[in-house]
Amino acid sequence: MARIDVLMPQMGESIAEGTLSKWLKKLGDEVKRDEPLFEISTDKVDAEIPAPTAGVLAEIKVQEGQTVPVQTLVAVIETDKAAAATAPKAAAVTAPPVAAAQRAPAAPGGAVPAAAPPVPRPSSPVLPKGDGAETAEERLRRKSTPLVRKIAAEHQVDIATIPGTGFAGRVTKQDILSVIERGAPAVAPAPSPQPLAPAVAAPAVEPWPGDRVEPFSKIRKITADHMIMSRRVSAHVTSFFEVDYSRVAELRRKHKATGAERGANLTYLAFIAKACAENLRKHRIVNAAVSGDTIIYRQDVNIGIAVALDWGLIVPVVKRADELSLSGLARAISDLGERARTKKLSPDEIQRGTFTITNPGVFGSYAGAPIINQPQVAILGVGAIEKRPKVVTLPDGTDTIAIRTMGMVSMSYDHRVVDGADADRFLADVKRTLENFPDGAI
Repeated sequence: MARIDVLMPQMGESIAEGTLSKWLKKLGDEVKRDEPLFEISTDKVDAEIPAPTAGVLAEIKVQEGQTVPVQTLVAVIETDKAAAATAPKAAAVTAPPVAAAQRAPAAPGGAVPAAAPPVPRPSSPVLPKGDGAETAEERLRRKSTPLVRKIAAEHQVDIATIPGTGFAGRVTKQDILSVIERGAPAVAPAPSPQPLAPAVAAPAVEPWPGDRVEPFSKIRKITADHMIMSRRVSAHVTSFFEVDYSRVAELRRKHKATGAERGANLTYLAFIAKACAENLRKHRIVNAAVSGDTIIYRQDVNIGIAVALDWGLIVPVVKRADELSLSGLARAISDLGERARTKKLSPDEIQRGTFTITNPGVFGSYAGAPIINQPQVAILGVGAIEKRPKVVTLPDGTDTIAIRTMGMVSMSYDHRVVDGADADRFLADVKRTLENFPDGAI
């Protein structure tokens, strides 16, 4: 007989807390080892957490919707069914929600104190704006991991002055150590007045009779903050190119069966990702990132593929995409998309992207101007691919109207570092690759 504690897992080095979004088992249910027990939502990923052992769910300590620090006791599994059946009902009462500022870390052994006093979190050296308003970027920096805040406090470094390369601009351990190695000032300088316009508060909207009011989910809130931050940070410009996919359509028909035998679904998206991967190596500025007043030219070509889910948007990343064949890239895209929809992604699989592709064309969109996925400098949007009339020049020089498989691609880029000529040269090469895709590259 044994009682096994179930703790809030740490889904990556930079994750300090998680939200228990849904219980997949009820109190008293039998569970098998590695069977999904509950769902969590973090700043990085939504995921199903498996049971660490077989038994009966004897206690639930955290309610749906609660956000708790990692390693907090979430539940107890009783491996002896008889003991679980005779367990006192009081032991199964869920603890009431605790305000974020009053959440206490788990005590040694995994137990949570019944009446823990407010525990102050380590203060961040971020200084508030003069008007007291705090932007989404500042809030995310302030929520850097306890380790980062500890290092900042020890070296008296102001986190707000460090360009973060983590999710949504967060300052990572590597970021702050790099600053210290370069010789950070012993005392963080007082911030000079910034001539930025104050953040505009959204107007309050009253629900009308019959309306349904639903709070943002964790992933929706994170996406909203990330998009607002990106628009504020980058000077967005978008270029549009029309692509003739007739050559790609021909290759798909020719190699469909062979691709299926290899476990690869040769979608248009796979061809587009392959064309981007090949040309990102040639156009390094499009594969770059901005850190303060410096440009980081990424060595790796890691392509993020935006996946629309019923509960939000997530961007799994194909690492070193330029080193994969078309079939390998197709398999990777399919695998990541499927595991995104079933909440099986690991935190590492949605990090370290250098360029992003989003494909609203599958829903019929002709073209769009997507928002850059920070800290990247460009994102490609794929419009609907369909048969359209096209003027074609014949070998004898005469023109005719033919039916061709056509589609638009658009790219939003950060005009602080990517000039229009750079962006258009990259798109022109992507277009040329797709329209003349070699048969041997399959």
